[in-house]
Amino acid sequence: MQLTDNTIFITGGTSGIGRGLAEAFHKLGNRVIISGRRKALLDEVTAANPGMKAIELDINDPASIQSVATTLIRDYPTLNVLINNAGIMPFDNAAAVIDDTVSQAILTTNLLGPIRLTSALIEHLKRQPRATIIHNTSALAYLPLAVSAVYSASKAALHSYALSQRFLLRDSSVRVQEIAPPWVNTDLIKKSDDPRAMPLDAFIEQTMAGLSTEAEEVVVEAARPIRDNPGANEHALVNAFNASLLANPVPV
Repeated sequence: MQLTDNTIFITGGTSGIGRGLAEAFHKLGNRVIISGRRKALLDEVTAANPGMKAIELDINDPASIQSVATTLIRDYPTLNVLINNAGIMPFDNAAAVIDDTVSQAILTTNLLGPIRLTSALIEHLKRQPRATIIHNTSALAYLPLAVSAVYSASKAALHSYALSQRFLLRDSSVRVQEIAPPWVNTDLIKKSDDPRAMPLDAFIEQTMAGLSTEAEEVVVEAARPIRDNPGANEHALVNAFNASLLANPVPV
């Protein structure tokens, strides 16, 4: 994608990867609008980045999505980039009873949220001379974390959706890119400065470099071994990955 001269809407833009991407694009002179549910956090980020705008959005509420889409199209007619970044990652136990409310929250936020928001904006984006939809999935879409089974499944589903959407938009002005982060040192789980987690600034720098290309998927080097599909050896890879984490658990 072209990294400048864009009007960009980012969900989940008040912390972590969302804020990092918002600030990186803002520094390049793009018009950036962030969203989130908590006005205080939105105000904090926009105050730290003069010129950045914010809109309150509950990504779990279809009515909120439609209302925000209407506002965006009206107030930012040059909107040409949508970054579906908002997500949650509760832990679960697929070998026991999983709270259905938690499962529904994960799937609504991580999968239905991006689908609904993209649907609400897609006709507007198709009218732009050039546009980009960016889906933030996860390396866990390819290598599931057993103690976050529903989260991993939601990201695998979003990856599949992006593949279909990219194909169907192939003859339009809209490009679909996917970023699939490894474990990044943010508060998605718990910002613990674990040495196994990729520093946020390094992730943002490498991801912006990848987004500047026409790559359909932007995978930082730390996540590339995970992305490379092991084929018939998938089960052994998943088992070894999770066994190593059980020996040294992710802090929660």
